[in-house]
This record gives sequence, structure tokens and C-alpha cells, in this order.
Amino acid sequence: MSKAAVIIPARWASTRFPGKPLHLLAGKPLVQHVWERASRARGVETVIVATDDMRIAEAAFGFGAEVALTSPQCVSGTDRCAEVAARLKGLSHVINVQGDEPLIDPALISRLARTLAREPSLAMVTAAVPFAPDEDPANPNAVKVVLNRDSNALYFSRSLLPYPRDGGKFAFLRHLGIYGYSRKFLLQFVKWRTGKLEAAESLEQLRALEHGATIRVLSTKSASIGVDTPSDALAAEALLSRGARLRAARK
Repeated sequence: MSKAAVIIPARWASTRFPGKPLHLLAGKPLVQHVWERASRARGVETVIVATDDMRIAEAAFGFGAEVALTSPQCVSGTDRCAEVAARLKGLSHVINVQGDEPLIDPALISRLARTLAREPSLAMVTAAVPFAPDEDPANPNAVKVVLNRDSNALYFSRSLLPYPRDGGKFAFLRHLGIYGYSRKFLLQFVKWRTGKLEAAESLEQLRALEHGATIRVLSTKSASIGVDTPSDALAAEALLSRGARLRAARK
């Protein structure tokens, strides 16, 4: 039987935004917004905040989250997820929801969980969204992905991918930083060494492709905002506040 857990890795020591998980957005810590949205997803057994910092852990306990303390030696959020997954009994799948996605769509999390449950042999699943008209696909911070006919990833890149040689229009896809894994694959993934492609692009998912793993990519129109800097936080807070006003107006 398929049992999926959402794990939200959250660390204090962000280079560009120290203490980011506890930054207040619309009166709540950023990580609380992520947890609340993940908790609304269907097909998920539990939602866990994974951190090595007691300030984050205490705040998460305060708003009712299940918390797993992880080693400060974890290099990435994926390593943090794997450490927690290794301890959990009876778990078949893990969904890694980054702790800086306060606008993540619960329905997208549900789709990842449902896809993994329906295809037990699938190692990994993620998501992508078409670039908005005002977005620049050439921006290296916006990761592009190209797919085969089965909606599996061929490659991810910070470069323009594919390159429109004749100047024609192309519906570029922007990768979203949410991942689902089979527990078995995740525990294997973190044992593999960084490959040349991953090192060149600084994209962890390329390690899976270099080892021949299949990554299913779900297309969505739900583009959330990742909070990497204080200015991103201002933009996310504006959207959260607008959403709250709209909900209040409907009541």
C-alpha cells in the first residue's frame, strides 16, 4: 500500500537570507505557510518539518507541526529529507516541499502523491509551468526543462533550453522545485556522488538523469513564488495578503 509523507526541509543559515524560515509573512513564519498548505494536500499520511536548528523546531512545534531534527552535516534539503525518510517505518514515498514556497498549491502536492501511488515503479516526479509572458526564459535562475513524448525529463538547464535557432517562438517550461520520490530511490540517490552535469549546472536533479533514472514531469499552471531574498518575501506577502482579502470578501 502506498504511503507518502511530505517533508519540508528548513534551515537557518541561508547565505542570502539568514533565518528565512521564521521570517514573518502576513503575521506567520514563512515555514508555517508552507506547512499549512502541505497539510491540505490529499493522499499524504503526514507532513514533517525537517531542520537542524532549534529555533525553527520550536516555532514549528508552536504552530502544531511534526518536527524531525536532522544533522547539521546535511548538504542539501534532499539529504535532510533522506535522513528523515530513513527513520520512518512503512513509508513508500516522500514528497520534498521546499521550506521557502509559501504559495505552494496543495493540489499540486496531491498530484505528485497520486502519480507515485499509481505508478509504483516510478522513481521520481517533479513539476513544471509554462513561462509567463513577462518572464525571461534566459534568466539563469529560472531552470528550464525539456520533455520527451511521455512527459519524462530529457534535461534541465539554467541556459535557454532548447535554443530557438531560427528565432521562432517556443513554449519554454520552467521547472518548479518540488520533488516526489520512492523511498527506496531517495535513499539510493543521496549515496551517489555529484556528477559532471550536476556540478556544471548546480542542479541536483541532473544526478538522477546521469544515473539513468526516469523523472516524470507534471505540467501545471500553478506557479508559486520561491522566497530567496527579502524582496521575494515582500512580493509573496503581497500575494498572501491579497488572497486573504479575497477570501474575506467571499464570506
